[in-house]
Amino acid sequence: MGNKHEENPWQITGEKAVYDNPWINLTEYQVINPAGNPGIYGKVHYKNYAIGIIPLDDELNTYLVGQYRFALNQYSWELPEGGGPLDIDPLDSAKRELLEETGLKANSWTELQQMHLSNSVTDELNIIYLARGLEQFEAEPEDTEQLIIRKLPFDEVYRMVCTNEITDAISVAAILRVKLLLIEGRIV
Repeated sequence: MGNKHEENPWQITGEKAVYDNPWINLTEYQVINPAGNPGIYGKVHYKNYAIGIIPLDDELNTYLVGQYRFALNQYSWELPEGGGPLDIDPLDSAKRELLEETGLKANSWTELQQMHLSNSVTDELNIIYLARGLEQFEAEPEDTEQLIIRKLPFDEVYRMVCTNEITDAISVAAILRVKLLLIEGRIV
């Protein structure tokens, strides 16, 4: 199936755990790189899937979640998203995240995309779902989350991607994917 160019050119000669918490761990590897020279490589291993949901109602409105992102030191508008344990069906995690952050439940779920978010230094796998047939219930945010929820027309959210008001990778990918599906007439 694969050709010679797809084989792993890296050799690991040693490894050392650098950091570990319930969500990630960081390992430093001693390697022989593809050119045959010794070096080091750091890898962040994620202990959860990165789950993203684009809820889309019958009038083509969607929901954004606003929150201050510690790592960026800035406020971010993004789709509902969060971590899903690797040993749990990612769709179940998506349903939980959507309800927790927005109070929404969906009758129809479609997997839209799988992505590796930063594959030069992490193994984090993102799975994006489209949620349709929405019903409103009570939101149940986690205590680490101070969330603001905005219901907006999808075209406005698409414009926010085009003007860099939305920069979260999961949100950008999901919104652009849905825009293409709308253009192709595959979402009505």
